[in-house]
Amino acid sequence: MADVVRAALVQATWTGDTESMIAKHEEHARAAAAQGAKVIGFQEVFNAPYFCQVQEPEHYRWAEPVPDGPTVRRMQDLARETGMVVVVPVFEVEQSGFYYNTAAVIDADGTVLGKYRKHHIPQVKGFWEKYYFRPGNVGWPVFDTAVGRIGVYICYDRHFPEGWRQLGLNGAQLVYNPSATSRGLSGYLWRLEQPAAAVANEYFVAAINRVGVEEYGDNEFYGSSYFVDPRGQFVGEPASDTKEELVVRDLDFGLIDQVRQQWAFYRDRRPDAYEGLVQP
Repeated sequence: MADVVRAALVQATWTGDTESMIAKHEEHARAAAAQGAKVIGFQEVFNAPYFCQVQEPEHYRWAEPVPDGPTVRRMQDLARETGMVVVVPVFEVEQSGFYYNTAAVIDADGTVLGKYRKHHIPQVKGFWEKYYFRPGNVGWPVFDTAVGRIGVYICYDRHFPEGWRQLGLNGAQLVYNPSATSRGLSGYLWRLEQPAAAVANEYFVAAINRVGVEEYGDNEFYGSSYFVDPRGQFVGEPASDTKEELVVRDLDFGLIDQVRQQWAFYRDRRPDAYEGLVQP
């Protein structure tokens, strides 16, 4: 397995329907593969609008099973076609009444390795997610993929350091953080939190945000997606804050060991002193 992994992410504008949205992401993936990318991730509920700006039962229609729903199956075909690992965030229905904000991780041969379900569910103006989603219950999986060990943390999760740390303890080298966050609400934090998490946990982070204004509310999603390394430095420039963009960057996974030997944060952890952190 190569130390340098060419990785991609997509920040996209909503097209108005699922079919064209998926097709657009397939084209971005093919373009990334043509540039040599071996892994790609999409934004939160990538095949739908960010419907959580409202609380309406009609939006349960966006939900589908994972991994046996049509979108994940189609992304399996895409992974096989391009030879890329694909991180696929969708609205999951497990059974009637059981809905999750989920990301499937598909290996380069099309195998579904598993899924992550968003743990922390917001319920504030413009982000009414508790109306739709149950809290995640599958832990903090890290997946052994063709390019290395990949984890997922979804949007609002990023404000909670505990999950970032657990992903690191579970061996993540790269964590995809698909999001839908709006201008004015979190712009200041956007370039602060994920680099800080990358430093504290000494791995790479792919921070993905939607871009544009959509039909169900006034939220202006500001893109600015990026990759950040274990030293907290951007890998290349962040993406546009107004336009759709495919971002492809080379990530040197060899840097992870260098940083962990230099800064030794894992060596100096004190789990014996942290009991109070998990008291309700």
